[in-house]
Amino acid sequence: MSGTKARLAVRVADALRTHIVDGSIRTGDRLPSETRLAELHGVSRTVVREAIAALSFEGLVQARKGAGIFVRDMPTGPFLNLDMGRLSSVIELLELRRAVEVESAGLAAARKSAVQEERIITAQRTVERCLDNEMPTRDADFEFHLSIAEATNNRRFIEFLTMIRVNIIPRGELQTGRDNIRPVDYNRHLREEHEQIVATILDGDESAARLAMQDHLKGSLARYRVLLRGNQHTGN
Repeated sequence: MSGTKARLAVRVADALRTHIVDGSIRTGDRLPSETRLAELHGVSRTVVREAIAALSFEGLVQARKGAGIFVRDMPTGPFLNLDMGRLSSVIELLELRRAVEVESAGLAAARKSAVQEERIITAQRTVERCLDNEMPTRDADFEFHLSIAEATNNRRFIEFLTMIRVNIIPRGELQTGRDNIRPVDYNRHLREEHEQIVATILDGDESAARLAMQDHLKGSLARYRVLLRGNQHTGN
């Protein structure tokens, strides 16, 4: 698939994924036909097939012979019951994420395809746009981590992140200051850490990618501590 078609497939997959996650397309719903999706998104059926293949690999949709493509049940589990207002819960989850996502970054560096590289880059650019426009980064950040999990070509990494999605980016509900504006250093460090992760994965440097992800998750915990203290001090 050409670079242009790969980018279009990423865009279509992202759009469908967003509709599935926000409930616009519900569990058990059948997706429109390839032809209809191609018309809706202004792309070819080949691009639609690639997008559906990505969603299928992530475990979000499944094909039923003779019936079409359907949205699968979203995973549930004990991770959904964590109290992310407690620092102890955040530490527990981030420690578990480090065990999984550090390896995810290394495998992504070794196994990524050209399409998956494009998705990682696109996801990071979305995070940067959110930072530049002082918009929430929760969903964009999740998509960034999910794109790396996808590049492992081991769907269990995707299933794990999907299962803990509600709590994976704890800063989503916690901002500092009365106007919910995060400090400049917060945004700068997040951007730099993501850029380092992307660079090492694209370079195919497994060891450096693992180290970059480890540093990022350490930074996430440090930033969460600051955000939590800020909310406690302001009464939020």
